[in-house]
Amino acid sequence: METSCRCPVCLVTRSYYFIFAEGHQLLTCSECGTVYVDPLPTAEQVRVLYRDSYQGSTTGYFTKVEKKLRRSRGRIRQLTKYARGGRFLDVGCNGGFMVEAAREAGFDAVGLDIDSVAIGYARKHYPENNYFVGTVEAFLKKISGYFDVIYSSEVIEHIPDVRSFCWSISNLLKPSGMLFVTTPDITHWRRPSDVRKWDAFCPPAHCIYFTPDSLIRLFNDFNLTLVKRKLAFKPGIKLILRKVIAV
Repeated sequence: METSCRCPVCLVTRSYYFIFAEGHQLLTCSECGTVYVDPLPTAEQVRVLYRDSYQGSTTGYFTKVEKKLRRSRGRIRQLTKYARGGRFLDVGCNGGFMVEAAREAGFDAVGLDIDSVAIGYARKHYPENNYFVGTVEAFLKKISGYFDVIYSSEVIEHIPDVRSFCWSISNLLKPSGMLFVTTPDITHWRRPSDVRKWDAFCPPAHCIYFTPDSLIRLFNDFNLTLVKRKLAFKPGIKLILRKVIAV
């Protein structure tokens, strides 16, 4: 069934019914293949969803801290192939593990998250870094200067206004600055055929489900061009992008 809803990624106003699950209707864009919740959550609904989303920093991402730090240090080693030192921003930093790994590697590291409890954990355990509570749009209005590297892992699928999100990230990056981003892949060959059995399927928290092509296309709209797409054995997309100068 065709609808006239506007895709949040490519803005085409033609989509098709995908599935109704967990009380939410999801549509597929006819142009770019992105799957999205209709209607998308409001900004206030998002704030409520991620207010103390880790239950006092006692569950989820805050378990097995040393394992999280080891993985973060490994990702930083990968990123230093593209950028050595400078200013580093983690958009959606939760407990600050990646921020701390970046500081250890010589970066001037900053963490950003809308969850004040998660930021409280980061400030307590990794106090040598700087942190900001709020959206990337609000952060852009307050910060001075630009970043050499921006990292955002498993965040963009939570963002209703992804074009504003990407515009803000592009404006926070220096020319030739690097962006590392990960998100679930709705088209991955290991995704369960019944999407409701996929562990990444959780509307409305995950409100947008990208294909690799639709995510690359979105970033291209904001002068962020693909450098490398990393292999993902789990159903995810891992991209390294560079900010280019618009001509």
